[in-house]
Amino acid sequence: MAEDAEMRAEPSDNDWIRVTSNDGFSYMVKRKIANVSGTMKNMLDMDSKYAESLSRTVPVMQRGIIVEKMLEYMAFKAYYETVGPKEDIPVHEYMERLPPEIVLELLLAADFQEL
Repeated sequence: MAEDAEMRAEPSDNDWIRVTSNDGFSYMVKRKIANVSGTMKNMLDMDSKYAESLSRTVPVMQRGIIVEKMLEYMAFKAYYETVGPKEDIPVHEYMERLPPEIVLELLLAADFQEL
């Protein structure tokens, strides 16, 4: 019964969402970060009735390193969206942490996730 109440509760930005990769890695992020991705936001929308919205688990069909770097970018973007236009976003800080050999794969994953 408590489980039913939890499922009916309004989603909060502080809810934890599990994001899984296709090679078995699993990452926990706040809903606020997952909502940076248009695809994840739609999957987690309670009105959508997708299985992901009920289980709060989003499978991403990419390798773990790609999912990790994508989530890192999403956290980076969510943080700087709250800072506001006063500050320049230091994108170079994020770009310096990207191994060149995964950039194309990461770009394709980001496109699918509507980032």
